[in-house]
Amino acid sequence: MSPTKISTINVDGIEVFYRSAGSPTAPVVVLLHGFPSSSHMFRNLIPLLSFKYHVIAPDLPGYGFTVVPASRKYIYSFESLTNTISSFLDALSIQKFAVYIFDYGAPTAFRLALERPEAITALITQNGNAYIEGLGKDFWAPIQAYWNSGASKDRETIRTAALNFETTKWQYMFGSPHPEAIPPEAYYLDTALGERPGNQEIQLDLLYDYRTNVELYPKFQAWLRNGKFKVLAIWGKHDQIFVKEGAEAFRKDVGEDRLELKWIDAGHFALETNEEEVAGLIGSFLERAGI
Repeated sequence: MSPTKISTINVDGIEVFYRSAGSPTAPVVVLLHGFPSSSHMFRNLIPLLSFKYHVIAPDLPGYGFTVVPASRKYIYSFESLTNTISSFLDALSIQKFAVYIFDYGAPTAFRLALERPEAITALITQNGNAYIEGLGKDFWAPIQAYWNSGASKDRETIRTAALNFETTKWQYMFGSPHPEAIPPEAYYLDTALGERPGNQEIQLDLLYDYRTNVELYPKFQAWLRNGKFKVLAIWGKHDQIFVKEGAEAFRKDVGEDRLELKWIDAGHFALETNEEEVAGLIGSFLERAGI
């Protein structure tokens, strides 16, 4: 293992914060986080993969320690997030990479794949969804109501229900076989960063824009179907946000010769307690994939 390095780089008018480890000459593995977290969620996984890979985990705009100047007038949409990550990869001269996707990292990577269909050498999805059946009904119902109405009333319902400490803590704790082992700094950090001035509006804008990812699901699925890369689906089987049916759905588009599906005893944020198991699965998968 090598120590994790903290860096920033100016791209797309933004100061992107990222964590990295491993030899710059090694094959690249990009880790893309989800809501409401940041590259902090990969703090334990990064060193475990760094023995063989150059591991890079950026903070998406609106999350973690990436800084978006007000003068940038950034539009918080998944198209914008993808453009920023595309510029980030270009700035680091990364042309080929395996990618670990989770939550919001999934549509970001899939959109990137539509622009660069040959860039991704392998796909690791940990509760990173691309299917309607993967959307947990209870969690997504109020968000889907907002998609359908665009009404301020529905926006405020989500603000009250989702953008608070208890809901953030629930995302970390629910479904974990060992919730007492989850370090509280993870959900306290997410909450603190989410309460910065203006950040709730950013989160609500992105939750509303998520509907555009669902519209693109058929294109994401076509990319999966037409690709030659291997896919590892590591799924926290107790996740109520992106449910297990979403993992099974990959079978429709990724042939059995390319898909490995692994269930783990965890909820949404599986890396908080299962990082060694996940690292082992990733390492052996990438080795079989010739990476």
